[in-house]
Amino acid sequence: MQRFRILLCIGALSFASMVWAQTDNGQATADGASTAQASNAEASTAGDASQSATSGTAPDTGNTSSAPTSKSATASSQAVDVELNKLTSVPNACRAYLVTQNLTDRAFDSFKLDVVMFDNNGIVAKRLAVQLGPMPAGKTSLKVFDIPGLACKQIGQLLLNDVLQCTVNTGNGPPKERHDCLSLISVSQRGRVPFIE
Repeated sequence: MQRFRILLCIGALSFASMVWAQTDNGQATADGASTAQASNAEASTAGDASQSATSGTAPDTGNTSSAPTSKSATASSQAVDVELNKLTSVPNACRAYLVTQNLTDRAFDSFKLDVVMFDNNGIVAKRLAVQLGPMPAGKTSLKVFDIPGLACKQIGQLLLNDVLQCTVNTGNGPPKERHDCLSLISVSQRGRVPFIE
């Protein structure tokens, strides 16, 4: 009888161990499936991002507005650049070389400047009307003029004072007068003598 009870206890313990092992395996299997599912979801998300990067399309964020177009390039192209390139001495005068760039889309028949020369003490020494025209659209040109009665070493500064005349070639009919040409001009210098406006 005692032997029978011992065998019964051993059997009960074996059965409990089997049930416990099955429960552990089931939990481990469930956890493993959950982990695999999460990994697959992450892989799918990474794949979508990779596909977007490869195709060059950004993910849809719901914002369809676009940046405003800049007009600075167009505005800067509507200009006339005038550079005082150099001054050279000639008998009884100083010869000035102006490099002009007509960056506008219009051809000018006349583009006459009011230019003032100052001496090295800042005193007005000479005033001249300098004709830059004709100036074709988009063309770079060289204009040469003499400053009579003034040596180059006596010139301390040039001033673009005003535009005396500015007419545009219309292509058909007489040239059209413009009154905003001073605002188109940008001046600069390459040598020691400043050219200002």
